[in-house]
Amino acid sequence: MIISMTGFARREATGPWGTLVCELRSVNHRFLETGFRLPDELRVVEPDLRQIAARELKRGKVDCTMSLRAGHGAELALDIDPDALARVLARLRELAAAVPQNHTVNLMDVLRWPGVVRENTAGNDELANAARQLFTEAVSDLVAARAREGARLSELIEQRCTSLESLVAQVRARLPEVRVRVRERLNERLAELKAQVDQDRLEQELALLLQRLDVDEELDRLTGHIQEIRRVTRAGEPAGRRLDFLMQELNREANTLSSKSQDLETTRAAVDMKVVIEQMREQVQNIE
Repeated sequence: MIISMTGFARREATGPWGTLVCELRSVNHRFLETGFRLPDELRVVEPDLRQIAARELKRGKVDCTMSLRAGHGAELALDIDPDALARVLARLRELAAAVPQNHTVNLMDVLRWPGVVRENTAGNDELANAARQLFTEAVSDLVAARAREGARLSELIEQRCTSLESLVAQVRARLPEVRVRVRERLNERLAELKAQVDQDRLEQELALLLQRLDVDEELDRLTGHIQEIRRVTRAGEPAGRRLDFLMQELNREANTLSSKSQDLETTRAAVDMKVVIEQMREQVQNIE
């Protein structure tokens, strides 16, 4: 089972503090990178949210946006400390008496004075707990979405593996004919030159030539890499980096096959292999 790094999740919750909405977007990345856009009231919980994300996700660039819409009457809740307000007003009256000029006092400035408006600690704790819970649920949804996308990618990769196997089989089936043609071309060339050659020496040189052109080893390695891709995609562990390495190895073998080819059909098959490998590599970039 493979997991995609691409996904989206959205959750919302309602309480006395209003409506809290959490949206998560995830794209591919070499490592796990989390970014948060939070209301000022929830900045304090950001470290906790990062820990939750790191516990559930391994790789990907994850952007979290939380928004808070105050419920009906929630914006009017204002807890004023009457004693603190009385002290501030008393000091303002003393200052007004000491200053001969007329001065006006902005009531909003009075409310901003430390201690006049009491923080609703219980309400803030309730909101923070709700944010943690909502984020946890959104991350669970994101993990499920990435798993579904991973299943789709797994199917596509399996299709590409089947295509590669078919191309490898085509090249392997042509090997006997390719060897016969190499011998025929060499004999035709010697006939054109009308040269007298030692037959034993000719057989030795032909054997060396066929050895240089032999692609059995490349085909065996291609088959082995395909089998390993299938094993990795079915294992329950992060597979992205391993699959990326296997894509490099597949491409290396296809290039070697192409460079050794003395047959047009084999060359075409090698080119088709590289196209399939590139398609698979693009899909692997999104795997966790």
